[in-house]
Amino acid sequence: MSGQTPEHLRYTAEHEWVAPAGEGRVRFGITDHAQDALGDIVFVSLPEAGRALSAGEACGEVESTKSVSDVYCPVAGTVVARNDAVETSPETINADPYGDGWLVELEITDVAALDGLWDAAAYRTFVDGA
Repeated sequence: MSGQTPEHLRYTAEHEWVAPAGEGRVRFGITDHAQDALGDIVFVSLPEAGRALSAGEACGEVESTKSVSDVYCPVAGTVVARNDAVETSPETINADPYGDGWLVELEITDVAALDGLWDAAAYRTFVDGA
């Protein structure tokens, strides 16, 4: 597998990463593997602040020169922030998927739900086996 899989993050089978953001909040975005597979990202749509999301719910889209992919909410929660910068500069996701390319910040419903997400080793095994 090319790219990076930071050890401190959690991951989903839909190629989202999740990072604790303190005070019962998480930030999430798409993984380096996902942005690499998509190619040059040209458009992003994100959910509005205040929207309640369920785990696994499609909540946005990332469009590249190759395809359009849904973004799935990794854990249930309410959108408290969205990275408007990626809507105006979607290429940020290609350049820095785990930093400036984050997508949404959630106030999560159940902190224990994070335990159900994969660690970096499990995600790497999934991607390498795919």
